[in-house]
Amino acid sequence: MTKFRPCIDLHEGKVKQIVGGTLSDRGERPTENFVASTSADWFATKYAADELDGGHVIKLGPGNDAAAKAALSAYPEGMQLGGGVNAENAAVWLDAGASHVIVTSWLFNSEGIFLEERAARLAKEIGKQNIVIDLSCRKIEGGWQVAMNRWQTRTNLSVNETVLDALSEYCGEFLIHAADVEGLCEGIDEELVSLLGRWGKIPMTYAGGVANMTDVELVANLSDGKVDVTVGSALDLFGGQGVNYEELIEWSHRQE
Repeated sequence: MTKFRPCIDLHEGKVKQIVGGTLSDRGERPTENFVASTSADWFATKYAADELDGGHVIKLGPGNDAAAKAALSAYPEGMQLGGGVNAENAAVWLDAGASHVIVTSWLFNSEGIFLEERAARLAKEIGKQNIVIDLSCRKIEGGWQVAMNRWQTRTNLSVNETVLDALSEYCGEFLIHAADVEGLCEGIDEELVSLLGRWGKIPMTYAGGVANMTDVELVANLSDGKVDVTVGSALDLFGGQGVNYEELIEWSHRQE
């Protein structure tokens, strides 16, 4: 059944909630919905106390390693780690306490062409059960296109059942951010959630656009309980007004 998966998004060493489409390598400041005054490990400790597992720590750019390691140390084996993961450092992050590593950009070349041999190599080196492939995507005519480099570069991979089948050979889970609605708190991508639910062969987590508990329940209903959900900017824990953290925890534990 659908459950709530918590998140710790790190930017410049701080826990933030950012409008996904505004991240850039061009020196422009992203649109920030929330900047925490407390540390990453404070959030991880809270998630551990509230028995919320399977969440993710995402490093959005450089300068986040220390905060990420602190969070993983505070909740060993309780959270996944993503951001800059490759074959050289994946095992290091697992040793640092990550339950899984989340990989996206390294699976593509600089032009956004998927390199299947890299996915196979990583699965062989650390085991597919320890890998989450991030298929965060942007809406295009007729479907969705996977985006890499903090959602700036579109790749040659679509999000569809054929791709999910192929990539599931190299991972134990999928993480899917709907980048076009990420951070906007204006509703989920219902068509994308429905697609993921129809496929539903391995664990998946959807993030993007949740505005209230109705959206949380919509993820559960549209996916027939096969897709978990992350709530960011709408959550009162991150300064939002749409979703109460305690209510969300209670809802999640009832599903389990």
